[in-house]
Amino acid sequence: MKKFVNSSACVPSCLIFILALSLLLMGCGFSQKDAPPPKPTVPENASLDEKVDAMVASMTLKEKIGQMVMIGIHGTDVTEDSLFMLHQYHIGGIILYDRNMESQEQVRLLNAHLQEQAQEKLPLFIGVDEEGGLVARMKDALPPPPSEQEIGETGNPENARIWAAKTAVALKGIGFNLNFAPVADLGMERGRSYGNDPASVTKFVREAANGYEQEGLIYCLKHFPGLGKSVVDTHRDMSVINVPIATLQEEDLLPFRTLITEKNPENYFILISHAIYPALDDESPSSVSPIIQTALLRQELEYQGVIITDDIAMGAVSKLYTPGELALKAVEAGTDIVLSCHEYQNSTEVYLKLLEAVEQGKIKEERINESVKRIVRVKLAHLAKTN
Repeated sequence: MKKFVNSSACVPSCLIFILALSLLLMGCGFSQKDAPPPKPTVPENASLDEKVDAMVASMTLKEKIGQMVMIGIHGTDVTEDSLFMLHQYHIGGIILYDRNMESQEQVRLLNAHLQEQAQEKLPLFIGVDEEGGLVARMKDALPPPPSEQEIGETGNPENARIWAAKTAVALKGIGFNLNFAPVADLGMERGRSYGNDPASVTKFVREAANGYEQEGLIYCLKHFPGLGKSVVDTHRDMSVINVPIATLQEEDLLPFRTLITEKNPENYFILISHAIYPALDDESPSSVSPIIQTALLRQELEYQGVIITDDIAMGAVSKLYTPGELALKAVEAGTDIVLSCHEYQNSTEVYLKLLEAVEQGKIKEERINESVKRIVRVKLAHLAKTN
């Protein structure tokens, strides 16, 4: 794939076709009225709430929808295809995989190029799955931390803080501002949990969160409301976790509930699993369940931060919904960011389906504003701490 360079080289014909098709679907053109408004100017002493409100008020609907989509890209540097996604759809976040990562210096340059060339009012979230152990990226060039299981077996929660802080320093050094860790589940396979005891796991997750906060890296608690009791890998197929509400409340939800009570929602995301929990909602996977996202997470647990889906291409949901259908149902349920990790076609469908839903009145723009304010708050709060 050809790398992007700042030149007058012609855009490939396939991209021209995609651009024309996208513009037709969105009913837009390159007229002056479609030019995004300038960044808002607010007084230096404005509160964070005032800055968030001013930023959101300055954004077009298309920019707002873009903030609600995080995508995977292809290639080890910015390409014409990835730039098209960023510019045409105002994408707000990127997740990288081993396909994008060869060396620390190459990743640092890639992340810098993505931030420089995104041309948006706000920086990108640039995230990675660096849990430790078997779930880590670029292991040869970026030695992973121990698995959560290994850290948990030490019996000392302080070790979770130490390793999270080390991980944060390493990731920030090559341009990441978000890590999709720690896993807050009980008893996950492949060494992905700190243990099986709810109270012990909560202590380790708390200290991991402290480590990330110490170094100013956004982190992500996953997989709400708890995936440890699943006997099916949601990457591959649908998972039904058939346990009583009392068990979920006393065990799986404890780490999430505790951290929500203790931590500032500006510092972390919560990632929603794709599993079905019949005791909570016997019809819908949690990623599209208003009962789980709005009634339980937002209202009962009073979580005010960013909710992000797991990858929409996972087998647990891709056999039930198209990418666009899943995105629409997820946002209706309470999701703030839809995660589309692999194919540009899926990411495009997610963006266009959400935009169409608002334009046709299926989703009110006020609902979009709720999510965008949460996203903008995290970005502005993070910038204030790191700049």
